[in-house]
Amino acid sequence: MFNQLTTTLGRSATQLVFGSIALAAVTLTSLYIHSPFAATAFAYLVVIMLFSLMGSFIASSVLSIVAVAASAYLFTPSTFSLRIDDPTNLLVVVAFLTASIVGTHLIGRVRRERDAAREVAAKLRHSAAEQHDREKRWRAIFEHNPAMYFMLDEAGTVLNVNTFGASQLGYAPAELVGLSVLKVFQEEDRKVVRKCIEECLTNIGQSHTWDIQKVRKDGSVLWVRENAKAMPWAEDKPIVLIACEDITERKRTEIALQRSEAHLEQAQELSHTGSFGWNTATGEVFWSKENFRIFEYDPEKTIPTPQHVLDRTHPEDRASVQAILDRASQGQDFDHEYRLLMPDGSVKYIYAAARATRTASGDIEFVGAATDITAAKQTEQQLRRSEAYLSDAQQLSHMGTWSWDCHRRCFVYRSAEVSRLFGLDPDEPVSLETIRSRIHPDDLALLQEVQRQAGEQKAGNFKYDFRIRLPDGAIRHIHSVAHAVLGSDGATVELVGTHMDVTEQHVARERLENTLAALRESEQRFRDYAETASDWLWETGPDHLVTHLSEHASAVGILTSGLVGLPPWEIACDVEEEPEKWRQHRAMLDAHLPFRDLIYRAVNKTGSAFYVRTSGKPFFDLAGNFLGYRGVSTDITARIRADQAEQELRKAQADLAHVTRVTTLGELTASIAHEVNQPLAAIISNADACLGWMGRETPDLSAARRSVDWIIEDAIRASEVVRRVRALAKKGEIEMVPLDINDVVKEAITLVTRELVNQQVTLRTKFAPTLPTVLGDRVQLQQVIINLVMNGIEAMQTIGDRKRELTIQSSMDDKGRVQLSVTDCGAGIADEDIDRILDPFFTTKSSGLGMGLSICRSIVQAHGGRLSIVRKREPGATFQFVLPVVS
Repeated sequence: MFNQLTTTLGRSATQLVFGSIALAAVTLTSLYIHSPFAATAFAYLVVIMLFSLMGSFIASSVLSIVAVAASAYLFTPSTFSLRIDDPTNLLVVVAFLTASIVGTHLIGRVRRERDAAREVAAKLRHSAAEQHDREKRWRAIFEHNPAMYFMLDEAGTVLNVNTFGASQLGYAPAELVGLSVLKVFQEEDRKVVRKCIEECLTNIGQSHTWDIQKVRKDGSVLWVRENAKAMPWAEDKPIVLIACEDITERKRTEIALQRSEAHLEQAQELSHTGSFGWNTATGEVFWSKENFRIFEYDPEKTIPTPQHVLDRTHPEDRASVQAILDRASQGQDFDHEYRLLMPDGSVKYIYAAARATRTASGDIEFVGAATDITAAKQTEQQLRRSEAYLSDAQQLSHMGTWSWDCHRRCFVYRSAEVSRLFGLDPDEPVSLETIRSRIHPDDLALLQEVQRQAGEQKAGNFKYDFRIRLPDGAIRHIHSVAHAVLGSDGATVELVGTHMDVTEQHVARERLENTLAALRESEQRFRDYAETASDWLWETGPDHLVTHLSEHASAVGILTSGLVGLPPWEIACDVEEEPEKWRQHRAMLDAHLPFRDLIYRAVNKTGSAFYVRTSGKPFFDLAGNFLGYRGVSTDITARIRADQAEQELRKAQADLAHVTRVTTLGELTASIAHEVNQPLAAIISNADACLGWMGRETPDLSAARRSVDWIIEDAIRASEVVRRVRALAKKGEIEMVPLDINDVVKEAITLVTRELVNQQVTLRTKFAPTLPTVLGDRVQLQQVIINLVMNGIEAMQTIGDRKRELTIQSSMDDKGRVQLSVTDCGAGIADEDIDRILDPFFTTKSSGLGMGLSICRSIVQAHGGRLSIVRKREPGATFQFVLPVVS
């Protein structure tokens, strides 16, 4: 403002100075030419008007006053005086002043308006330039901003689009202007876009944001985030402004993150592993969804804390878990197993592990995982049970497993049963030399050959048998099956297999061959017949009548031509004997069901009966219509007759055992009579005493009652002896029941007690106090015990130089079986007779039949046990048998 004032004063001073000079010049000129007053005043007015263009009204006013004064002083009749007497001149002066002042004012006003107009024009020019620059800059920003801008009308038509937005979609701006914006969206998204535009138009001025996919000109797709707002435009018609941000990479990252989170969640769900975080300072806890599932908390209702873990922890594990949490609060890593007790009473096993880290603020934060290992624990328990079952099964079946390293030439693994088979301690390490020393020398070469073949053939199973010689001289027969395991180079690196103790089978096979020698001729006849016979095929129609028989049917004497057209029940001759069997068979035929192993009896052309086993299957045409049956029949006459012969043999063996028992009872007649006479004599004595007590003047009822009690006890004792004798003499069915072997022995001893006394034999019993029960027939086991005791008594009849003792001992063997041994101190058994002493019809007695021990062995074997002879260095012999316990 000061500068403006200075400029105005300077301009006024300049105007005043130069105006004064101009007035002076006009004055001098007018004086020189003697210009009249009016002309001079006009000249002054022109000068003042011209100088008033300089813009100072004050200077112009001063000049006007100076000019009036000069005119009045110099050019009026009263020269050199300011007085104006002439009215005309006064009018001129007034007109001069009025014209000069008004003119000066008007000129100043016009000048000011002109200057203002110039200033406004200059400002307008400057503003227009700035506006143009701004428009140019904003256009450049609009066109090249890394965001897509669209301007749409109410119908969704593109009114404008920036170059970047068009290029991002593969278009030129001109290609998009005038098109519907829906063209750049997928068909399934256009409805959503239309709805969003309508929402913008409904709420003018409000911003709306959405994520959607756009389609480029080449068909590729990009994700964008659109921010849209509607605003009024020309003629109050609204437009929609849309700014789009390319979020394709972000969206891909989000999708990848979501997929990764989904995969992680699925992986946690599949592995039953949940993740967690715990800030010990703030107490903040984070659980994954799987963690909530493991602990069975509702994630919508539960904010997890360490207390939630303790609440679910099994009461027996709560103290240890609390201790873990206490140590963890000090920053110690942890991993441990514990149990959860769920609301429904079920138990879960959890393995939790976490590592401590420090946050930016220095707080301790744990990141860890909790795994539900319940299934693994259950599997582990099942595996342990399976291992125990396998060990028991191997022990019961006398079968062990092993693995042999072909390179190191040593056992990688051998089960406990393998060690027991070799007579070794399973818990002690054993060298290869020790194992080789147990193998029969004649079989070592065989084992080496098997190893060589396994290394060369590299495939298949290898089966072989060998023998083991135990330190006590006993021989075990082993059946082994091995399989080669190949390495990455195709070479055999390992042999795995099993050893099975088949000693009993081997011995049983030999004994069976001897026992069944009498049946071989009959079996050979049936075998020859079976080998020459063959199966025959047959076919029936839908009415079950035979339509076809193969020619092999004639091999058993069937007239094939005579059977065609007959149903099976007219061919068989046991329909009336077994009506229920044939009723069920006909029902199956009517139901068109397959049948197997129907056995019936028929008559061949010679009139002899034969047995047939037949099986058949219905057949149908392509339309499913039943056409009949096709099947095969087999002549099983030989097998049926062999079964009958075997039953007769078993009956004969049972009869022989009964005869043997009766014979033994005959030998024990004196002993049995003594056992009966003793209680009878006691009964008589007690009866006499009772009569005496009752015959007094005052009967002694107490003493009489005591005598009667003794009579009852003796009667029961005599009755028990008679019962045992009758049981041994009776020919009845075998009754397998749980028995205490000690009780069985005690009952048998009562029948041979008198014989022991007569032969001056001292009986010693060593009964194991707690033995498990065995499953057996009481009578047959007593027969075995009595037979062994009687044999021991007879073996000591010739002994006179030492005391005669017979020892009966019960115990458990190393295989968990009940064992009973009978030991005498007689002359013993010759070495050459030991292997044959149990054979049928072999005896060392002059009057023996050789059937007693053979029958005893058969009885023991029928009970699942084994009768054997224990070799002794001292005089005498020991017979022992083992029986399986009741499982």
